[in-house]
Amino acid sequence: MPIAQADEAPVAQAPEPAGGDPAPTPPASRPPVMLPPDVDLQYQVQGRARGLNYRASGELRWRQTSDTYELSMQLSAFLIGSRSQTSVGRIDATGLLPDRFSDRTRSERAAHFDHAGQRIRFSNNAPDAELLPGAQDRLSVFLQLAGLLQAGSHAAGETIELPVASAGGSERWRFRVGELEPLDLPAGTLQARRLVREPVDPRDSRVELWLAPELGHLPVRLQITQGSGDTADQQLSRRP
Repeated sequence: MPIAQADEAPVAQAPEPAGGDPAPTPPASRPPVMLPPDVDLQYQVQGRARGLNYRASGELRWRQTSDTYELSMQLSAFLIGSRSQTSVGRIDATGLLPDRFSDRTRSERAAHFDHAGQRIRFSNNAPDAELLPGAQDRLSVFLQLAGLLQAGSHAAGETIELPVASAGGSERWRFRVGELEPLDLPAGTLQARRLVREPVDPRDSRVELWLAPELGHLPVRLQITQGSGDTADQQLSRRP
């Protein structure tokens, strides 16, 4: 989502080393996806970053046509500043196909998805990454997860694995799918399914993501705990 970041100010990311990854699944055998309708979601965020406790507000904006999408996340926190992410691309039967991902604080960094050349290129001159089937960026991944669960492609106890690109690299993200549970939020109580990424290395971040079936499995909460002890907890503040 959305969403609190794990590596800088508050918006969600959680890097994990790649290494030893299995061969990518052929596109024809990837599970079906049912994307949620257009929506604007409002969030309250609180946590700790760089030794400061903070509160922030956030907005996720999701728009789609029959074959394209636009996704953005805006976050603003007193003393810490603002951050925005955008993801634009295309849609097919397997879900989202990002073309460009940008991440802006004081300056912008971006990742460009070259589908014809099967490469991901980065504006910070990092080495190109291979564009694997099902690849997402650090914003589109949350809508792709929503679409997979909305289509019933994964059940509790299963693991969802997706290649995910930031503005400077790409790695595998692995989420363990949990059971539905009641979740008390500023927006009220919702039934939500928890997905968890456990850290592989002590320096990695633990990510917990809650997706609500009654809202098309859109993200209603995201909680990140970094190895450094910094935290970010992003919760839906108003029902759409």
